[in-house]
Order: sequence, then structure tokens, then C-alpha cells
Amino acid sequence: MTYYGVVMGWCFSYLYYSIDLAWGADSNAFFFKDFLNLSGGIGEIGGIVPIALFGLFLCWLCVFFCIYKGVETVGKVVLLTVPVPIVLLVIFIVRGVTLPGAVEGLKFFLTPDFSALANPKVWLAAYGQVFFSLSIGFGVMIAYASFLPQDSDIVNNAFISSFADALISFIAGLAVFSALGYLAVSTGKPVTEVVSSGPGLAFVTFPAIIGMLPFWASAFGVLFFLLLLTLGIDSAFSLVEAGVAGAMDKWKNARIVVNAVISFIAFAVGVIYTTHAGLYWLDIIDYYFTQYGLAVVGVLECLIVGYVFGAKKLRDHVNATSDFKVGPWWDICIKIITPAALTAMFIQNLIQLVKKPYEGYPGWAQFAGGWGLLALVLIIAVALSLVRAKQTEEE
Repeated sequence: MTYYGVVMGWCFSYLYYSIDLAWGADSNAFFFKDFLNLSGGIGEIGGIVPIALFGLFLCWLCVFFCIYKGVETVGKVVLLTVPVPIVLLVIFIVRGVTLPGAVEGLKFFLTPDFSALANPKVWLAAYGQVFFSLSIGFGVMIAYASFLPQDSDIVNNAFISSFADALISFIAGLAVFSALGYLAVSTGKPVTEVVSSGPGLAFVTFPAIIGMLPFWASAFGVLFFLLLLTLGIDSAFSLVEAGVAGAMDKWKNARIVVNAVISFIAFAVGVIYTTHAGLYWLDIIDYYFTQYGLAVVGVLECLIVGYVFGAKKLRDHVNATSDFKVGPWWDICIKIITPAALTAMFIQNLIQLVKKPYEGYPGWAQFAGGWGLLALVLIIAVALSLVRAKQTEEE
């Protein structure tokens, strides 16, 4: 969340820029040079970019007030932030499929490339995406599940959440790739050359597409970044709530105090991403945590649940309150298939990483923003778990 917050901050800025399409004809130069004022390398920190710092502050202000009363305020926020992005996605699909070249983009999106299944990076990236999208391995699902009544239908909740998430992702793909098809036709390039990922897609490619629209370009720009913000705020406060709920359970402090402390610490850490080298640090930390950190957490959770706690014991517990029962196949997945697949892919990707460092970043940066930081987080997590929890008189 320390770096997710600054991305949301960029969305706030671009929501304002959309009013008059401030990025002009060269959205690439605007984002990297004018907006981020990106330095020449990860070691050239430079100063703080004021607009990025202000956006980060706005993000944390929103997150704080979304969860400062817990599920009471969260329930009110999601009444707006869940239906609005779905409506906006439908608007973008309708607009996208009516653009010239949309068919080419959709063909690229919907035509499978089975040869990619032989690439371990594709599998690890897919696991990382699913873990990140469903907040698996973050403690988020565990925190929110703890708020449910004891007799909740756990299996149905799990399947509905997973399928709904996949469906929204697929719908978003229709909107994205129809627009990319339009960009390809407009620039005379194949779709493969205009496809991008990460910040480049949202803050370079889509602004370029929006600027080419024949009418209502500013309106669609505002709607697009409003879409990102409404999607992002849910993810943001969910990630923070996991830490807040855990801290409250352990130390029995008031919610507003815990929320304020965690928000302030995360904001302070996030300042590094508002510097001139901020994008480099965001890139390397995001890569290591989503590609490797989540894989390690996933393996450990599977092993602990499968062998220490007992997969069958947990399955019997969830089946007792669920209409739809999960069978022994779940035990096999948790104990064997998923940890074996994640471990194999992790090792293969690790070998490739040793041969060729990620994006050519220097070794010290790979350690500071990658392996070293992962180790530090693990050490802090273990240390916090060993601290004796404060108990109430009832407990």
C-alpha cells in the first residue's frame, strides 16, 4: 500500500488534467518528464515532486476517512465505489467497440496463444495477478472474514468473490483492448506494438487514446480516471484494514489511533515514490513483492494450512456452514498441487533472474528494493508475532 497510494495520487492529478487534456499530443513525455520529472536512474533520487506528494496525501486522507469507523464507514463507501466502476466499465465498452479498429484489439485479446503456457514467467505472473486481485496473501481476506457471523456460508462467499473478480477483469479487458485496437489503427501499428502494462497503460497509452477521440474526449478522460479511483480506493482501504484489524486485535488500541498511526507510517514510507527516482523504486519493489513475495507467502500458507493446521480439518469446518461442499480435491490442491507449482515456478524464475537482473537495475538496488526488503518484512513480521498480545479482563 505504500506504493499503491502514490499511483492513486497520480489518478487524482490526471483527473484534473483530463479537464483540458493537459498531456497534449505527447502523453509519454508529459508523464515521464513534465509530471514525474523522472531522473536518469534509480540512484538519482533528487528532490520530491510536489504534485506527486500532494496526490499521495489526498490518497491517505481518503483511506483514513473510509475506514476510521470500520465496517460502518466501509459499508457506506462501497455503496458508491462498487456500482460506479461497473457502470463506467460498461460505458467504456460501448464506446470502445464503436471505435475503428476495435475488432483488431478484441481479436488480440480473445485469441489464445497456447505457446505462452510453456513460459514459467507467464504462470508466476498469473499467480501474482490472482493473488493481488483477490488480496490473497495480504491478510485482507482473513481480516474481513473475521467480521462475518459464525454461520456464514464460506464456500459460496469464496466462489462468488473469485468468479466476480474474474468476470470484472474480463469485462475490463474488453474495454482496454477495444481501445488499444483503435490506437493501433490510428497510429498505423500492429496491436502488439501498442500494448503496454503497468503505469504506462493508464498514464501514457490511455491518455493518448483519449486525446484521439473524435468527441467528448475530456469527458471520457474524467470518467476514465474516476473509474481508476473508484476501483483503487476499495483496494486501498482493504489493504490498510488488514493491518488495522490485526493491530487492534493484538494491542486493543482504539481504531482511530491505530488507523492514524498506520496511515502516517505508510505515508512517510511512500514519500520515496514521490521523488524523481520514485517510479524506479515503485517498479522494482512491486516486481519483487508481487512476483516473489506473494509466491513465498502462498507456499507457506498452503503448507501451514495443509500440514500443520490440517487441510481436512479446515475443509470440514467450512463445509459445516456451507450449502455447497468442497471435496478432497481441495486438500490435494492445498497440500500438493499449488505449493509444488508455485515452488517450481519460483525456482525457475529465480534462476532467470540470477542470469539477468530485473530491468538491469544495479545489484545494490535489487537488494534494497528486492531481496533485502523482502527479508526485512519477514523479520518484522516474525518479531511482531512474538510480541505478547494485550489481553482484556474477559480474555
